[in-house]
Amino acid sequence: MDIRPAATLVLTRDTENGIEVLLLQRTWEAIFLPGYYVFPGGAVNEQESEAQRHVVGVEDADISQTMSLDAGGADFMLAAVRECFEEAGVLLAQDANGKLVGADHPVHGERQALFRDEVSLAQLCAKHGLVVPLDRLAYLSHWVTPPGPPRRFDTRFFVAVAPEGQVAGHDGQETIDHVWMSPAQALEEHRAGQRLLGLPTIRTLRVLCDFSSTAELMRYAHANPPEAFPTDPWPALRKGKPVMLEPNAPAYDEAVKLDPEGEGTTRAEIVPGEPVEVAAGVVRLTAPNPGMMTGPGTNTYILGFERLTVIDPGPAHEAHIEKILEVTGGVVDQVLVTHTHMDHSPAVSLLKQRTGCRVFGWPAPEGAGQDQSFKADDEPEHGDLIVSEAGILQVIHTPGHASNHLCFLLKDQELLFSGDHIMQGSTVVINPPDGDMKAYVESLYDLLDEPIRFIAPAHGFLMGQPEAVIDYLITHRLSREHKIFRALEALAPVSLKDLTAKAYDDVPAAIHGLAARSALAHLLKLEAEHRAALSDDLWHTIRPD
Repeated sequence: MDIRPAATLVLTRDTENGIEVLLLQRTWEAIFLPGYYVFPGGAVNEQESEAQRHVVGVEDADISQTMSLDAGGADFMLAAVRECFEEAGVLLAQDANGKLVGADHPVHGERQALFRDEVSLAQLCAKHGLVVPLDRLAYLSHWVTPPGPPRRFDTRFFVAVAPEGQVAGHDGQETIDHVWMSPAQALEEHRAGQRLLGLPTIRTLRVLCDFSSTAELMRYAHANPPEAFPTDPWPALRKGKPVMLEPNAPAYDEAVKLDPEGEGTTRAEIVPGEPVEVAAGVVRLTAPNPGMMTGPGTNTYILGFERLTVIDPGPAHEAHIEKILEVTGGVVDQVLVTHTHMDHSPAVSLLKQRTGCRVFGWPAPEGAGQDQSFKADDEPEHGDLIVSEAGILQVIHTPGHASNHLCFLLKDQELLFSGDHIMQGSTVVINPPDGDMKAYVESLYDLLDEPIRFIAPAHGFLMGQPEAVIDYLITHRLSREHKIFRALEALAPVSLKDLTAKAYDDVPAAIHGLAARSALAHLLKLEAEHRAALSDDLWHTIRPD
Protein backbone atom coordinates (compact mmCIF):
# COMPACT_ATOMS: atom_id res chain seq x y z
CA MET A 1 0.00 0.00 0.00
CA ASP A 2 1.30 3.46 -0.93
CA ILE A 3 2.00 5.97 1.83
CA ARG A 4 1.08 9.46 0.66
CA PRO A 5 2.92 12.60 1.79
CA ALA A 6 0.65 14.89 3.78
CA ALA A 7 0.77 18.06 5.86
CA THR A 8 -1.15 19.48 8.78
CA LEU A 9 -1.33 23.03 10.13
CA VAL A 10 -1.91 23.59 13.83
CA LEU A 11 -3.51 27.03 14.08
CA THR A 12 -3.18 28.78 17.43
CA ARG A 13 -4.30 32.07 18.93
CA ASP A 14 -3.84 33.97 22.18
CA THR A 15 -6.72 34.56 24.59
CA GLU A 16 -6.92 35.97 28.10
CA ASN A 17 -6.97 32.37 29.31
CA GLY A 18 -3.93 31.27 27.31
CA ILE A 19 -3.43 29.53 23.96
CA GLU A 20 -6.36 28.13 22.00
CA VAL A 21 -6.12 25.80 19.04
CA LEU A 22 -8.47 25.20 16.09
CA LEU A 23 -9.99 21.72 15.73
CA LEU A 24 -12.23 20.51 12.90
CA GLN A 25 -14.60 17.55 13.15
CA ARG A 26 -14.41 15.09 10.26
CA THR A 27 -17.67 13.91 8.73
CA TRP A 28 -19.12 10.66 10.05
CA GLU A 29 -19.03 9.34 6.47
CA ALA A 30 -15.25 9.68 6.25
CA ILE A 31 -13.35 6.47 5.53
CA PHE A 32 -10.53 7.46 7.87
CA LEU A 33 -11.23 8.69 11.45
CA PRO A 34 -14.96 9.40 11.04
CA GLY A 35 -16.25 11.91 13.60
CA TYR A 36 -12.77 12.70 14.93
CA TYR A 37 -11.58 16.21 15.71
CA VAL A 38 -8.40 17.00 13.79
CA PHE A 39 -6.21 19.89 12.70
CA PRO A 40 -6.63 21.20 9.13
CA GLY A 41 -4.55 19.12 6.75
CA GLY A 42 -4.39 16.69 3.87
CA ALA A 43 -2.29 15.20 1.12
CA VAL A 44 0.49 17.05 -0.67
CA ASN A 45 -0.39 17.41 -4.34
CA GLU A 46 1.75 17.87 -7.45
CA GLN A 47 0.82 21.56 -7.76
CA GLU A 48 2.44 22.62 -4.48
CA SER A 49 5.83 23.16 -6.15
CA GLU A 50 4.27 25.73 -8.52
CA ALA A 51 3.46 27.90 -5.51
CA GLN A 52 7.12 28.05 -4.43
CA ARG A 53 7.58 31.10 -6.70
CA HIS A 54 5.16 32.91 -4.36
CA VAL A 55 7.01 32.04 -1.15
CA VAL A 56 8.84 34.51 1.09
CA GLY A 57 10.68 34.30 4.38
CA VAL A 58 12.64 31.05 3.97
CA GLU A 59 14.02 28.93 1.13
CA ASP A 60 13.13 25.35 0.27
CA ALA A 61 16.71 24.22 0.91
CA ASP A 62 16.61 25.49 4.49
CA ILE A 63 13.17 24.01 5.13
CA SER A 64 14.20 20.66 3.68
CA GLN A 65 17.34 20.54 5.79
CA THR A 66 15.28 21.15 8.94
CA MET A 67 12.93 18.35 7.91
CA SER A 68 15.78 15.93 7.00
CA LEU A 69 14.73 15.91 3.34
CA ASP A 70 16.87 16.31 0.24
CA ALA A 71 14.32 18.74 -1.24
CA GLY A 72 10.63 19.56 -1.26
CA GLY A 73 10.18 20.63 2.34
CA ALA A 74 8.43 23.81 1.19
CA ASP A 75 5.83 21.67 -0.61
CA PHE A 76 4.73 20.24 2.74
CA MET A 77 4.37 23.73 4.21
CA LEU A 78 2.44 24.98 1.18
CA ALA A 79 0.13 21.97 1.37
CA ALA A 80 -0.55 22.78 5.03
CA VAL A 81 -1.40 26.40 4.11
CA ARG A 82 -3.65 25.32 1.23
CA GLU A 83 -5.48 22.67 3.24
CA CYS A 84 -6.05 25.13 6.08
CA PHE A 85 -7.69 27.55 3.65
CA GLU A 86 -9.83 24.82 2.07
CA GLU A 87 -10.96 23.17 5.28
CA ALA A 88 -11.01 26.06 7.77
CA GLY A 89 -11.25 29.19 5.61
CA VAL A 90 -8.09 30.71 7.09
CA LEU A 91 -5.35 31.74 4.63
CA LEU A 92 -1.84 32.51 5.80
CA ALA A 93 -0.77 34.94 3.07
CA GLN A 94 0.54 38.50 2.67
CA ASP A 95 -0.38 41.23 0.19
CA ALA A 96 2.04 43.39 -1.75
CA ASN A 97 2.53 45.62 1.31
CA GLY A 98 3.64 42.71 3.46
CA LYS A 99 0.37 42.74 5.42
CA LEU A 100 -1.43 39.51 6.31
CA VAL A 101 -4.75 39.28 4.46
CA GLY A 102 -7.83 40.01 6.52
CA ALA A 103 -11.36 38.69 6.54
CA ASP A 104 -12.55 41.09 3.81
CA HIS A 105 -9.89 40.22 1.23
CA PRO A 106 -11.44 39.06 -2.08
CA VAL A 107 -9.33 35.89 -2.07
CA HIS A 108 -11.77 34.42 0.46
CA GLY A 109 -14.39 34.27 -2.31
CA GLU A 110 -12.32 31.61 -4.06
CA ARG A 111 -12.14 29.13 -1.19
CA GLN A 112 -14.63 26.75 -2.79
CA ALA A 113 -12.88 26.92 -6.15
CA LEU A 114 -9.64 25.89 -4.47
CA PHE A 115 -11.49 23.12 -2.61
CA ARG A 116 -12.90 21.79 -5.93
CA ASP A 117 -9.44 21.91 -7.59
CA GLU A 118 -10.70 24.51 -10.09
CA VAL A 119 -7.82 26.78 -9.14
CA SER A 120 -4.43 26.19 -7.51
CA LEU A 121 -2.77 28.02 -4.65
CA ALA A 122 -0.16 29.34 -7.09
CA GLN A 123 -2.91 30.75 -9.34
CA LEU A 124 -4.63 32.42 -6.40
CA CYS A 125 -1.39 34.04 -5.32
CA ALA A 126 -0.69 35.29 -8.87
CA LYS A 127 -4.22 36.62 -9.35
CA HIS A 128 -4.34 38.52 -6.06
CA GLY A 129 -0.68 39.50 -5.76
CA LEU A 130 -0.16 37.41 -2.64
CA VAL A 131 2.86 35.66 -1.18
CA VAL A 132 3.01 32.90 1.44
CA PRO A 133 5.29 33.73 4.40
CA LEU A 134 6.62 30.30 5.25
CA ASP A 135 8.76 31.74 8.04
CA ARG A 136 5.49 32.12 9.97
CA LEU A 137 5.22 28.32 10.11
CA ALA A 138 7.38 26.14 12.37
CA TYR A 139 8.00 22.41 11.93
CA LEU A 140 6.45 20.63 14.90
CA SER A 141 6.36 16.85 14.36
CA HIS A 142 6.45 13.95 11.91
CA TRP A 143 3.94 11.08 11.88
CA VAL A 144 3.57 8.01 9.68
CA THR A 145 0.23 6.20 9.83
CA PRO A 146 0.84 2.66 11.15
CA PRO A 147 -0.30 -0.34 9.08
CA GLY A 148 -4.00 -1.17 9.24
CA PRO A 149 -6.04 1.87 8.18
CA PRO A 150 -7.34 1.94 4.58
CA ARG A 151 -5.23 5.04 3.93
CA ARG A 152 -1.71 5.73 5.18
CA PHE A 153 0.07 9.07 5.27
CA ASP A 154 3.58 10.35 5.93
CA THR A 155 2.50 13.59 7.62
CA ARG A 156 4.48 16.64 8.69
CA PHE A 157 2.87 18.83 11.35
CA PHE A 158 3.45 22.59 11.39
CA VAL A 159 2.30 25.26 13.81
CA ALA A 160 1.36 28.88 13.09
CA VAL A 161 -0.45 31.79 14.68
CA ALA A 162 -3.84 32.49 13.08
CA PRO A 163 -3.98 35.82 11.22
CA GLU A 164 -6.00 38.40 13.14
CA GLY A 165 -9.42 39.18 11.76
CA GLN A 166 -9.94 36.03 9.74
CA VAL A 167 -12.83 33.86 10.92
CA ALA A 168 -12.47 30.09 10.83
CA GLY A 169 -15.30 27.92 9.56
CA HIS A 170 -15.60 24.24 8.62
CA ASP A 171 -16.18 23.39 4.97
CA GLY A 172 -19.47 21.50 5.54
CA GLN A 173 -18.34 18.56 3.42
CA GLU A 174 -15.16 16.92 4.72
CA THR A 175 -15.56 18.70 8.06
CA ILE A 176 -18.87 19.28 9.86
CA ASP A 177 -17.90 21.29 12.93
CA HIS A 178 -15.09 23.47 14.24
CA VAL A 179 -14.08 24.72 17.65
CA TRP A 180 -11.42 26.89 19.25
CA MET A 181 -10.39 25.60 22.65
CA SER A 182 -7.44 25.25 24.95
CA PRO A 183 -5.28 22.16 24.47
CA ALA A 184 -5.91 21.14 28.08
CA GLN A 185 -9.69 21.32 27.63
CA ALA A 186 -9.55 19.25 24.45
CA LEU A 187 -7.52 16.57 26.20
CA GLU A 188 -9.87 16.55 29.18
CA GLU A 189 -12.93 16.16 26.94
CA HIS A 190 -11.19 13.33 25.11
CA ARG A 191 -10.42 11.60 28.40
CA ALA A 192 -14.07 12.00 29.44
CA GLY A 193 -15.20 10.36 26.19
CA GLN A 194 -16.81 13.56 24.90
CA ARG A 195 -14.50 14.29 21.95
CA LEU A 196 -12.77 11.85 19.61
CA LEU A 197 -9.10 12.61 19.05
CA GLY A 198 -6.48 10.63 17.14
CA LEU A 199 -3.00 9.83 18.36
CA PRO A 200 -1.07 12.63 16.57
CA THR A 201 -3.67 15.16 17.71
CA ILE A 202 -3.36 14.03 21.31
CA ARG A 203 0.42 14.19 21.27
CA THR A 204 0.39 17.64 19.65
CA LEU A 205 -2.11 19.00 22.17
CA ARG A 206 0.04 17.67 25.00
CA VAL A 207 3.03 19.59 23.63
CA LEU A 208 0.97 22.79 23.33
CA CYS A 209 -0.10 22.54 26.97
CA ASP A 210 3.42 23.58 28.00
CA PHE A 211 3.11 27.11 26.56
CA SER A 212 1.21 30.14 27.83
CA SER A 213 1.44 32.27 24.67
CA THR A 214 1.78 31.80 20.92
CA ALA A 215 5.00 33.85 20.92
CA GLU A 216 6.55 31.46 23.44
CA LEU A 217 5.34 28.47 21.45
CA MET A 218 6.66 29.76 18.12
CA ARG A 219 10.07 30.63 19.57
CA TYR A 220 10.36 27.10 20.92
CA ALA A 221 9.13 25.43 17.72
CA HIS A 222 11.52 27.41 15.48
CA ALA A 223 14.47 26.63 17.76
CA ASN A 224 13.65 22.96 18.39
CA PRO A 225 12.56 21.08 15.26
CA PRO A 226 11.72 17.43 15.95
CA GLU A 227 14.52 14.90 15.82
CA ALA A 228 14.50 12.58 12.86
CA PHE A 229 13.57 9.04 13.84
CA PRO A 230 14.31 5.83 11.93
CA THR A 231 11.85 5.37 9.09
CA ASP A 232 13.96 3.23 6.77
CA PRO A 233 13.80 -0.57 6.62
CA TRP A 234 16.17 -2.17 9.16
CA PRO A 235 18.21 -5.34 8.58
CA ALA A 236 17.64 -8.40 10.77
CA LEU A 237 17.60 -12.21 10.65
CA ARG A 238 14.63 -14.54 10.39
CA LYS A 239 15.20 -18.29 10.34
CA GLY A 240 18.85 -17.55 9.71
CA LYS A 241 18.21 -15.51 6.57
CA PRO A 242 18.60 -11.73 6.17
CA VAL A 243 15.36 -9.74 6.08
CA MET A 244 14.52 -6.04 6.01
CA LEU A 245 12.08 -4.90 8.67
CA GLU A 246 9.65 -2.13 7.79
CA PRO A 247 8.88 0.54 10.40
CA ASN A 248 6.02 -0.64 12.65
CA ALA A 249 7.01 -4.27 12.13
CA PRO A 250 6.88 -6.04 15.53
CA ALA A 251 10.66 -6.47 15.79
CA TYR A 252 11.61 -3.07 14.32
CA ASP A 253 12.13 -1.06 17.53
CA GLU A 254 14.07 -3.91 19.13
CA ALA A 255 16.29 -4.28 16.07
CA VAL A 256 17.09 -0.57 16.02
CA LYS A 257 17.88 -0.58 19.76
CA LEU A 258 20.02 -3.72 19.80
CA ASP A 259 21.69 -3.15 16.43
CA PRO A 260 22.00 0.64 16.04
CA GLU A 261 24.61 0.32 13.28
CA GLY A 262 22.25 -1.77 11.16
CA GLU A 263 24.55 -4.76 10.78
CA GLY A 264 21.61 -7.19 10.62
CA THR A 265 22.57 -9.22 13.68
CA THR A 266 19.27 -9.26 15.62
CA ARG A 267 16.56 -11.89 15.35
CA ALA A 268 13.21 -10.82 13.89
CA GLU A 269 11.52 -13.74 15.61
CA ILE A 270 10.98 -14.87 19.17
CA VAL A 271 12.21 -18.40 19.73
CA PRO A 272 11.07 -20.06 22.98
CA GLY A 273 14.00 -21.10 25.14
CA GLU A 274 16.48 -18.82 23.39
CA PRO A 275 17.85 -16.12 25.74
CA VAL A 276 18.12 -12.61 24.27
CA GLU A 277 19.87 -9.72 26.03
CA VAL A 278 17.46 -6.82 25.45
CA ALA A 279 19.14 -4.28 27.77
CA ALA A 280 22.16 -4.00 30.04
CA GLY A 281 21.79 -6.82 32.55
CA VAL A 282 18.37 -7.84 31.19
CA VAL A 283 17.76 -11.15 29.38
CA ARG A 284 14.43 -12.19 27.84
CA LEU A 285 13.57 -15.88 27.92
CA THR A 286 10.27 -16.90 26.30
CA ALA A 287 8.23 -19.85 27.52
CA PRO A 288 7.12 -22.52 25.02
CA ASN A 289 3.42 -21.66 25.35
CA PRO A 290 2.50 -19.90 22.10
CA GLY A 291 -1.18 -19.43 21.37
CA MET A 292 -3.96 -17.04 20.45
CA MET A 293 -3.87 -15.34 23.87
CA THR A 294 -0.12 -15.55 24.46
CA GLY A 295 1.32 -14.76 21.02
CA PRO A 296 4.82 -16.27 20.68
CA GLY A 297 4.75 -17.20 24.39
CA THR A 298 5.09 -15.60 27.81
CA ASN A 299 8.27 -13.59 28.29
CA THR A 300 10.30 -14.17 31.44
CA TYR A 301 12.86 -11.45 32.17
CA ILE A 302 16.06 -12.19 34.07
CA LEU A 303 17.86 -9.22 35.61
CA GLY A 304 21.36 -9.05 37.04
CA PHE A 305 24.75 -10.68 36.75
CA GLU A 306 25.49 -12.84 39.80
CA ARG A 307 22.43 -12.60 42.07
CA LEU A 308 19.48 -12.74 39.72
CA THR A 309 15.96 -11.29 39.71
CA VAL A 310 13.29 -13.05 37.66
CA ILE A 311 10.14 -11.28 36.45
CA ASP A 312 7.16 -13.50 35.51
CA PRO A 313 8.62 -17.04 35.53
CA GLY A 314 5.58 -18.15 33.54
CA PRO A 315 3.55 -21.37 33.47
CA ALA A 316 4.51 -24.53 35.36
CA HIS A 317 6.38 -25.86 32.36
CA GLU A 318 9.31 -28.03 33.40
CA ALA A 319 11.48 -27.29 30.36
CA HIS A 320 11.02 -23.54 30.81
CA ILE A 321 11.87 -23.73 34.52
CA GLU A 322 14.99 -25.73 33.73
CA LYS A 323 16.00 -23.10 31.19
CA ILE A 324 15.56 -20.35 33.80
CA LEU A 325 17.80 -22.32 36.16
CA GLU A 326 20.35 -22.82 33.40
CA VAL A 327 20.50 -19.11 32.50
CA THR A 328 20.68 -18.03 36.14
CA GLY A 329 23.00 -20.83 37.26
CA GLY A 330 20.36 -21.57 39.88
CA VAL A 331 21.15 -18.34 41.73
CA VAL A 332 17.78 -16.60 41.90
CA ASP A 333 17.48 -14.09 44.72
CA GLN A 334 13.99 -12.85 44.01
CA VAL A 335 11.00 -13.36 41.75
CA LEU A 336 8.59 -10.58 40.78
CA VAL A 337 5.14 -11.36 39.40
CA THR A 338 3.09 -8.87 37.39
CA HIS A 339 -0.19 -10.75 38.01
CA THR A 340 -1.50 -14.23 38.68
CA HIS A 341 -2.97 -15.38 35.39
CA MET A 342 -2.03 -18.96 34.59
CA ASP A 343 0.67 -18.14 32.03
CA HIS A 344 2.57 -15.86 34.43
CA SER A 345 2.85 -17.18 37.98
CA PRO A 346 2.43 -20.99 38.34
CA ALA A 347 6.20 -21.56 37.90
CA VAL A 348 6.85 -19.54 41.06
CA SER A 349 6.31 -22.38 43.51
CA LEU A 350 8.68 -24.75 41.67
CA LEU A 351 11.30 -22.04 41.29
CA LYS A 352 11.09 -21.21 44.98
CA GLN A 353 11.52 -24.90 45.87
CA ARG A 354 14.66 -25.10 43.72
CA THR A 355 16.28 -21.76 44.68
CA GLY A 356 14.72 -20.49 47.91
CA CYS A 357 14.01 -17.15 46.20
CA ARG A 358 11.92 -14.40 47.78
CA VAL A 359 8.64 -13.77 45.96
CA PHE A 360 7.05 -10.37 45.30
CA GLY A 361 3.48 -9.96 44.06
CA TRP A 362 -0.16 -9.56 45.01
CA PRO A 363 -2.54 -12.41 45.95
CA ALA A 364 -4.75 -13.89 43.28
CA PRO A 365 -8.28 -12.45 43.14
CA GLU A 366 -11.29 -14.73 42.89
CA GLY A 367 -12.31 -16.01 39.49
CA ALA A 368 -11.44 -18.44 36.74
CA GLY A 369 -8.00 -18.31 35.20
CA GLN A 370 -6.31 -17.14 38.40
CA ASP A 371 -3.41 -19.00 40.02
CA GLN A 372 -4.83 -19.57 43.50
CA SER A 373 -1.67 -21.46 44.47
CA PHE A 374 0.42 -18.29 44.25
CA LYS A 375 1.96 -17.21 47.56
CA ALA A 376 4.05 -14.07 47.96
CA ASP A 377 6.61 -13.30 50.65
CA ASP A 378 6.18 -9.58 50.03
CA GLU A 379 3.22 -7.60 48.71
CA PRO A 380 4.85 -4.37 47.47
CA GLU A 381 2.80 -1.19 47.45
CA HIS A 382 2.46 1.20 44.55
CA GLY A 383 5.60 3.33 44.40
CA ASP A 384 7.80 0.91 46.34
CA LEU A 385 11.36 0.37 45.14
CA ILE A 386 12.97 -3.06 44.71
CA VAL A 387 16.73 -3.39 44.27
CA SER A 388 18.16 -5.64 41.55
CA GLU A 389 21.66 -5.93 40.13
CA ALA A 390 20.41 -4.38 36.89
CA GLY A 391 19.12 -1.34 38.78
CA ILE A 392 16.27 -0.15 40.97
CA LEU A 393 12.76 -1.29 40.05
CA GLN A 394 9.78 0.95 40.80
CA VAL A 395 6.48 -0.83 41.50
CA ILE A 396 3.49 0.61 39.60
CA HIS A 397 0.00 -0.71 40.33
CA THR A 398 -1.80 -0.95 36.97
CA PRO A 399 -5.25 -2.52 37.44
CA GLY A 400 -7.53 -3.17 34.49
CA HIS A 401 -6.55 -6.46 32.89
CA ALA A 402 -6.38 -7.84 36.42
CA SER A 403 -7.03 -6.09 39.72
CA ASN A 404 -3.67 -7.27 41.10
CA HIS A 405 -1.61 -6.28 38.06
CA LEU A 406 1.77 -4.62 38.69
CA CYS A 407 4.29 -3.12 36.27
CA PHE A 408 7.95 -2.72 37.16
CA LEU A 409 9.99 0.23 35.89
CA LEU A 410 13.77 -0.21 35.71
CA LYS A 411 14.49 3.39 36.55
CA ASP A 412 18.05 3.95 35.31
CA GLN A 413 17.31 2.46 31.89
CA GLU A 414 13.70 3.74 31.77
CA LEU A 415 12.56 0.26 30.77
CA LEU A 416 9.02 -0.75 31.71
CA PHE A 417 8.21 -4.42 32.31
CA SER A 418 4.53 -4.14 31.40
CA GLY A 419 3.25 -7.67 31.93
CA ASP A 420 -0.13 -7.93 30.21
CA HIS A 421 -1.02 -4.28 30.79
CA ILE A 422 0.56 -3.48 27.43
CA MET A 423 0.99 -6.29 24.92
CA GLN A 424 2.35 -6.28 21.40
CA GLY A 425 0.15 -7.07 18.47
CA SER A 426 -3.18 -7.31 20.27
CA THR A 427 -5.39 -5.47 22.68
CA VAL A 428 -5.58 -6.64 26.26
CA VAL A 429 -8.61 -8.64 27.39
CA ILE A 430 -10.71 -6.73 29.93
CA ASN A 431 -13.12 -9.27 31.38
CA PRO A 432 -15.39 -8.18 34.27
CA PRO A 433 -15.73 -8.49 37.16
CA ASP A 434 -11.98 -8.56 37.86
CA GLY A 435 -11.25 -6.81 34.57
CA ASP A 436 -12.06 -3.12 34.89
CA MET A 437 -12.08 -0.83 31.83
CA LYS A 438 -12.20 2.40 33.81
CA ALA A 439 -9.22 1.34 35.92
CA TYR A 440 -7.38 0.16 32.79
CA VAL A 441 -7.70 3.47 30.94
CA GLU A 442 -6.82 5.48 34.04
CA SER A 443 -3.71 3.42 34.73
CA LEU A 444 -2.61 3.89 31.11
CA TYR A 445 -2.87 7.63 31.68
CA ASP A 446 -0.81 7.21 34.85
CA LEU A 447 1.98 5.56 32.85
CA LEU A 448 2.23 8.67 30.67
CA ASP A 449 3.59 10.47 33.73
CA GLU A 450 6.47 8.01 34.08
CA PRO A 451 9.88 8.37 32.36
CA ILE A 452 9.78 5.42 29.95
CA ARG A 453 11.98 4.87 26.89
CA PHE A 454 11.14 1.25 26.05
CA ILE A 455 8.40 -1.22 26.98
CA ALA A 456 9.27 -4.87 27.64
CA PRO A 457 5.91 -6.67 27.37
CA ALA A 458 5.05 -10.16 28.58
CA HIS A 459 4.19 -11.07 24.99
CA GLY A 460 6.23 -9.78 22.05
CA PHE A 461 9.32 -7.72 21.30
CA LEU A 462 10.58 -4.54 22.91
CA MET A 463 8.47 -1.52 21.95
CA GLY A 464 9.88 1.96 21.43
CA GLN A 465 8.04 5.30 21.37
CA PRO A 466 6.14 4.39 24.56
CA GLU A 467 3.99 7.52 24.62
CA ALA A 468 2.72 6.69 21.14
CA VAL A 469 2.03 3.09 22.17
CA ILE A 470 0.10 4.16 25.27
CA ASP A 471 -1.80 6.94 23.50
CA TYR A 472 -2.81 4.48 20.78
CA LEU A 473 -4.20 2.07 23.37
CA ILE A 474 -6.17 4.83 25.07
CA THR A 475 -7.49 6.13 21.77
CA HIS A 476 -8.48 2.64 20.64
CA ARG A 477 -10.45 2.01 23.82
CA LEU A 478 -12.15 5.42 23.85
CA SER A 479 -13.04 5.12 20.16
CA ARG A 480 -14.80 1.84 20.85
CA GLU A 481 -16.46 3.33 23.90
CA HIS A 482 -17.74 6.21 21.78
CA LYS A 483 -19.24 3.75 19.29
CA ILE A 484 -20.87 1.82 22.13
CA PHE A 485 -22.33 5.01 23.58
CA ARG A 486 -23.72 6.09 20.19
CA ALA A 487 -25.30 2.63 19.77
CA LEU A 488 -26.70 2.92 23.28
CA GLU A 489 -28.25 6.30 22.45
CA ALA A 490 -29.83 4.87 19.30
CA LEU A 491 -31.16 1.59 20.78
CA ALA A 492 -31.80 2.22 24.48
CA PRO A 493 -33.24 0.48 26.37
CA VAL A 494 -31.25 -2.40 24.95
CA SER A 495 -29.84 -5.76 25.98
CA LEU A 496 -26.12 -6.40 26.11
CA LYS A 497 -26.45 -8.88 23.22
CA ASP A 498 -28.25 -6.45 20.90
CA LEU A 499 -25.94 -3.60 21.83
CA THR A 500 -22.90 -5.75 21.07
CA ALA A 501 -24.26 -6.66 17.64
CA LYS A 502 -24.59 -2.95 16.80
CA ALA A 503 -21.40 -1.64 18.41
CA TYR A 504 -19.23 -4.49 17.11
CA ASP A 505 -20.67 -4.73 13.61
CA ASP A 506 -17.12 -4.41 12.31
CA VAL A 507 -15.99 -7.75 13.80
CA PRO A 508 -17.14 -11.27 12.84
CA ALA A 509 -20.37 -12.38 14.52
CA ALA A 510 -18.60 -15.57 15.58
CA ILE A 511 -16.64 -13.64 18.22
CA HIS A 512 -19.51 -11.47 19.46
CA GLY A 513 -19.59 -13.59 22.61
CA LEU A 514 -16.08 -12.43 23.46
CA ALA A 515 -16.91 -8.92 22.27
CA ALA A 516 -19.84 -8.84 24.68
CA ARG A 517 -17.42 -9.13 27.61
CA SER A 518 -15.54 -6.10 26.31
CA ALA A 519 -18.81 -4.26 25.70
CA LEU A 520 -19.84 -5.00 29.27
CA ALA A 521 -16.54 -3.61 30.53
CA HIS A 522 -17.19 -0.39 28.62
CA LEU A 523 -20.76 -0.18 29.92
CA LEU A 524 -19.59 -0.62 33.50
CA LYS A 525 -17.11 2.21 32.91
CA LEU A 526 -19.92 4.41 31.58
CA GLU A 527 -22.04 3.40 34.58
CA ALA A 528 -19.26 4.40 36.98
CA GLU A 529 -19.07 7.76 35.18
CA HIS A 530 -22.86 8.21 35.51
CA ARG A 531 -23.38 8.10 31.74
CA ALA A 532 -25.21 4.76 31.56
CA ALA A 533 -27.35 2.58 33.82
CA LEU A 534 -28.79 -0.95 33.91
CA SER A 535 -32.44 -1.61 34.68
CA ASP A 536 -34.27 -4.94 34.26
CA ASP A 537 -31.31 -6.31 32.26
CA LEU A 538 -31.55 -3.44 29.79
CA TRP A 539 -29.03 -0.64 29.38
CA HIS A 540 -29.91 3.02 28.86
CA THR A 541 -28.11 6.35 28.84
CA ILE A 542 -28.02 8.95 31.59
CA ARG A 543 -28.02 12.56 30.50
CA PRO A 544 -26.27 15.14 32.69
CA ASP A 545 -28.53 17.69 34.35
